[in-house]
Amino acid sequence: MPLSAETVRTAYGRVREEVGPDVTVVVATKYVSPDELAVLADAGVEVVGENRLQDLEAKHERYGDRFRWHFIGHLQSRKAKDVSGLCELCHSLASVSAARRLEIPALVEVNLSGEESKSGIAPTELPAFLAEARGLGVDIRGLMTMPPLAGDPEASRPFFRSLRELAAEHGLPELSMGTSQDYRVAVEEGATLVRIGSVLFGR
Repeated sequence: MPLSAETVRTAYGRVREEVGPDVTVVVATKYVSPDELAVLADAGVEVVGENRLQDLEAKHERYGDRFRWHFIGHLQSRKAKDVSGLCELCHSLASVSAARRLEIPALVEVNLSGEESKSGIAPTELPAFLAEARGLGVDIRGLMTMPPLAGDPEASRPFFRSLRELAAEHGLPELSMGTSQDYRVAVEEGATLVRIGSVLFGR
C-alpha cells in the first residue's frame, strides 16, 4: 500500500505532540523506498535515520537538504568517513576503529541486555571507551540502546532507566532510545531522541 502524505502527517503530528518539543523524532527509513521519501518530505518530517550506507547515499543524493540525516545502523569502521560526509549525527558508535574515522558528533551504543546478537559497548567498558574516543577527538553527545524485543513496552523501561543513569554518570545529555513500540516509555525515562517508523507508516 503506498504511503499517504496525509496519513504520515497526521501520525507524525500526533507523535510530536506526545513527545514534546524537547525530543527529536528521528524517522527510521530502512523500509522506505527513495520514491516514498518525497511523501515524508511533504508530510513535514525533518529528521530521518538510515541503517545502511548504500541506502543513505542513494536517498541523500536525491533529497539532500530536504532532511537532516542521522545514521542509526551498525557503524562499520570502513564506512565511518562516508557516513560523516552525509549525516549530522551517528547513533551507533561502538568501536575504536570507527571512532578513528568518524568526523561527526556521535552517540555511543551500549549493549545493556548482553545479547550477543546486538552490537554495542558493555556498560563496564564504557568509561574506557569514552576516554579513548574522546582522546581521538570524537564529539560524544550521549548514549543509545536497543532493549530486547518484547510485546510489552513496559519491559523496556529498566533498560531505558539504566541508560539514563549511565549517561548522567558520564555527563552526557543526549539519549537515543525508544522505537515505535515503546517510545512513550522511553520519553518518560528521559529520551531526547526517539527512532520511529511503523507507527507513522501503518505497516
